Amino acid sequence: MVEAVEEVIRWHERRLLPDVLGLCADPRTRLQNGDFFAMATCAVGFDPTMPRRRFDATLLDIDHTSRHVLHPSHAAFYTSAGLRCLTLHLRPGGVFALWSDDPPDSEFLAALNEVFAVVRAEVVRFSNPITGGESANTVYIAR
Repeated sequence: MVEAVEEVIRWHERRLLPDVLGLCADPRTRLQNGDFFAMATCAVGFDPTMPRRRFDATLLDIDHTSRHVLHPSHAAFYTSAGLRCLTLHLRPGGVFALWSDDPPDSEFLAALNEVFAVVRAEVVRFSNPITGGESANTVYIAR
């Protein structure tokens, strides 16, 4: 798991985040401090101890959407060129999934379709206790 904020890693290590206790207890999980976007676009990849290591899946939940990024430097990742860099870190048949707070975005779907053989966007609806209504998010899945 790549996390940019060292303190968040310490929260995980101290088991302060109950929603992810199982994840942290899984021996396959390693917490890595770093910039996801820089790691996704460099040859070394996500595991500095094993350069060019490939993964079965990359699951991303950083920005609000592919258009509403937390920092302008993230925008290049959501292009076909940025996504092609990511595929260097996926095993053949590997999956990339992205959570988004917006409805499906046709431009981002087009970029995904340029890079991946199978692409879909799933709208997930759920009861929102904060608003008292229903909310919806989009999960993009590409393989």
